[in-house]
Parts: sequence; C-alpha cells; structure tokens
Amino acid sequence: QVEFVESGGGLVQPGGSLRLSCSVSGNIFTVYDMGWYRQVPGKQREFVTSITVRGEKDYVDSVKGRFTVSRDNAKNTVYLEMNSLRLEDTAVYYCNARVMSRQLIEDTYWGQGTQVTVSS
Repeated sequence: QVEFVESGGGLVQPGGSLRLSCSVSGNIFTVYDMGWYRQVPGKQREFVTSITVRGEKDYVDSVKGRFTVSRDNAKNTVYLEMNSLRLEDTAVYYCNARVMSRQLIEDTYWGQGTQVTVSS
C-alpha cells in the first residue's frame, strides 16, 4: 500500500502564486520519477511536470518559466511552485510517483488530487 498526502491547493487571483506539496509513504523500497498532472472536467488528465531522482526536470510548454518542480528524496516529497497563475491553470492537480515496493514490484501511483482555482 502506497499512501499520498497532497496539500497546498486553493483559490488565488490571476498573477498569484501557490505551492503544492505531495508526500509518499507506505510500502516503499525506492521512489523513482515523481510529477504532477492536472485535469479539468470533461478533459483528459494533462502532464504538467516531472522530476527524476537525480533532479532532471520536464515541463509542459504552457507552464515553462512559471512553474518549478522540486523534490526532497529523503522525505519522498515533491513540490510544485506555481507563479504567475492564469485562469487556464484552474484544475485538479494530481501528484504521481513511480514506486518500487519492498517486494521489488514497480508501479505508478496517484495522489487524491488537490483543487487549484485561479479566479478574480
């Protein structure tokens, strides 16, 4: 069993900032890539960003220069700093992680999601 604790979502005005965090715990031997996706009603879940164990990062073009992903490997936690937020960033943000269990089984797990609403 892998458990996620996501936090940091909320309501913010356009141009504002939010910081999301996601901690993973449970039956974990090691955590590989971690990342964030987002979804709005009626649309597919969209990749936002990912970060490897070594700190290599990838972003969807629409958030480059505004969002920054980071992680604390000792805490199995990933963060998403979101600046210059736009109306179109409104979505439920989901954390995910590629995890190898203590039984050496590798799988991808998802958090429960946190709502980010950008509105004036």
